[in-house]
Amino acid sequence: MKIFYRSLSLFFLCILAQSVYAQSVLTGKILDQSNKPIAGVTVKLLEKNATTSTDAEGEFSFQSMETGTYNISASYIGFETKQVKYNFKNNSQSLIIVIREDDNDLQGVEITGRKEQAYKNTKSFSGTKTETPLRYVPQSISYVTKEVIDDQLAFKASDIIKNISGATHFSFYNNDIALRGYRSGNALINGLRTPTSSWSQPLLPNVERVEVIKGPASALFANTDPGGTVNTVTKKPLDEARKSINFATGSFNTNRLTADFTGPMNENKTLLYRLNLAYQNAESFRVLQGGEDVVIAPSISFIPDDKTQVNFDFVYSKTKSRLDRGQPIFGATAGTNLNSTPISFALGKRNDFENELNLYVTTSMQRKITGYITFNASYMKFMYEEDLLEHRTSNRYAVDAAGNSIPTKMEMQTIRRQGKNYSDNLTGYFITDVKTGPLTHKIVTGYDYIQNETPIGNSNYNATGYRKVDGTVGNYNKNTPALFVMKGGVPVPNVPHFDLINPDYSISEISGYINASSQTEPSKYYVNGVYIQDQISIGKFQALLGLRQEYYTDVTSYKKTDEKTVEQNALIPRIGLVYTPFDQASFYGTYTEGYQPQGAAQIGDPARFGGPFDPLTSNMYEVGAKTEWFEKRLAANISFYQIKQNNILQNAGSEGNPELLDAIGQQTSKGIELDINGSILTNLSVSANFAISRAETTKDEDESKIGLLNPNAPKAQGSLWAKYTFLNPELKGLGVGAGVNYTGKRNTLNVALELPEYTVFTAALYYNIDKFKISGNLNNVFNKTHWVGGYDYNRLYPGAPRNFLIGIGYTF
Repeated sequence: MKIFYRSLSLFFLCILAQSVYAQSVLTGKILDQSNKPIAGVTVKLLEKNATTSTDAEGEFSFQSMETGTYNISASYIGFETKQVKYNFKNNSQSLIIVIREDDNDLQGVEITGRKEQAYKNTKSFSGTKTETPLRYVPQSISYVTKEVIDDQLAFKASDIIKNISGATHFSFYNNDIALRGYRSGNALINGLRTPTSSWSQPLLPNVERVEVIKGPASALFANTDPGGTVNTVTKKPLDEARKSINFATGSFNTNRLTADFTGPMNENKTLLYRLNLAYQNAESFRVLQGGEDVVIAPSISFIPDDKTQVNFDFVYSKTKSRLDRGQPIFGATAGTNLNSTPISFALGKRNDFENELNLYVTTSMQRKITGYITFNASYMKFMYEEDLLEHRTSNRYAVDAAGNSIPTKMEMQTIRRQGKNYSDNLTGYFITDVKTGPLTHKIVTGYDYIQNETPIGNSNYNATGYRKVDGTVGNYNKNTPALFVMKGGVPVPNVPHFDLINPDYSISEISGYINASSQTEPSKYYVNGVYIQDQISIGKFQALLGLRQEYYTDVTSYKKTDEKTVEQNALIPRIGLVYTPFDQASFYGTYTEGYQPQGAAQIGDPARFGGPFDPLTSNMYEVGAKTEWFEKRLAANISFYQIKQNNILQNAGSEGNPELLDAIGQQTSKGIELDINGSILTNLSVSANFAISRAETTKDEDESKIGLLNPNAPKAQGSLWAKYTFLNPELKGLGVGAGVNYTGKRNTLNVALELPEYTVFTAALYYNIDKFKISGNLNNVFNKTHWVGGYDYNRLYPGAPRNFLIGIGYTF
């Protein structure tokens, strides 16, 4: 009986303890104005100085509560901070807090990370230099978020070009793409200019999203290309703990490891960190290609109060590979079979190498001076280092004694190069919020300084040409064969020809050639720019007015006795108007201009290059609509544009002066683009784009060039990628992905060579269990032979054949 009473007492004691415990827990949920839960919201219990964050369902809780009235605040980037009083009695009712988007409380520079975990991106800095909802930016901005990057198991920038409307590859090289029909080489990181010296494609493990500002962006970012500018946004710290490790392996002997750690470093979350690490060792479908990549990217944000934010980024990115100069094919005449060599075919030797280091440090700061004025500043120091040895073509076929091309042999050269390049980029600007009657203004006034330096000490060691009987080398001249060494009735090359039928990839010692050593010409350019921009709001209308005065200085023979300075300047306007009749749609129109100085050597030495030449100038008219669907989960944007560019330089084809240039009168690009990103259903995500365009020469002194389409600019292209996750219990955790990419016919730099259209399919399978994610991606499902870009018969850029990747990730 005693045992019975003791057991009964223990039972009631447990019930009482559970009741007391249950009554001591305050639970709640944070929703947006569409009643959708928000993850990652910071919730504070002010009386107890306690802080927590909402989970994936928007829920939070505080333990060990006593009956009473409490003040609870909820804050989240891009939303209003809301404080409520709550009379806590017991756990019978959960607290519901609804917070609304607050577009006026946005960052001036990107200090803390994007918490969205979707294919859709809502805000951007690149359109206006302040964090602005994309629907209020009067210009098309395409993007690829880290979620698309992760789902496609992309590792380099070249892997995601297909997700951007109006974008195609020009080559395998760094940022060498065509945008809206124009070749683009400009690159930004977090809105700051970077050098484009690197050959290797940028790596993505530390990337939050890649944005493409369509059309000229000189009014904001100095000299830019007319088709668009690529801006890479790096991952910033979050005020909630997230950690993940991922491993992938697959075709071409690929082995990859990535890690991402972020969260607060102290209890009050004033110090945040993020650390991204990556390593990949992979070969390629191309002979002697592939290599080793390493990324180390820490980031720290310091937010001591609600007026000050500081961020520090450090990125170390190193690549050990070989420089892929593309696929050569037989012959040099129209109609040559593109399949005369396999797409795996590459030129080079086993001992070739290309070691590259990209190292940059970025510091950003935002300080609220008053309730209406904020000062923002960013500085980036970028260093690029190259150590190269390559056996490559001389961009022509071998010749016989009569000077006729031998269609199966390439004339070769070697390049041994070492050097560094430094870049500094400083921007500082004030954001002032004022009202004048019914008008609301957001005025940006700022100053930019950009400089790039190739210092003294960079050097080349080259071998090329044909051997002469006097022990020197030179280009073969069929009219003076007696000056050249002959063997078997053909001139002897300094570097042995590369036989396309019987390729030789063995080690070759360059000291056996007749080499010429030379210093790389030291140079420097710097830009001073001042600008003002006003975003004016009244009712459903927003206008953007911008004006930039730019001063560009180019220095040749830098720090040498014959140093020469060439100065240019430009006044660059930008005008845009946005009409938002209702919350889910905006209609816009814009006019903007672009400006690019021609190089100092080209415009400062008329005897060598011709000219003098005027700067490249461009302008764009664009109209479009930006819409949101399915409770704002999906964004669908359409744009119509016309871009004109003047004074494009090209080689004049002069036999007496091979470096002589002339200027094409005008090129015009017209087109329509559609971008779709986001979720149709909560378990169905989509990224899609489509573009129709025509980019051609419209004015030139040589009438035969009028109507000639720009190289690597298809008339039509598009892609679709979708991911579906099953919700029914039997298939819980299972997901499938599928994609298709179409690119139409394209010209190359040689008007006689056209690249065929292609359609490539991809597929993926995902399985999530607990904190593990297992994925399998199959690219080019039907093994379609295709070329993503090309220069000429001796330099084509084939796409990869069928390949797969298997990935496994753990989140904790």
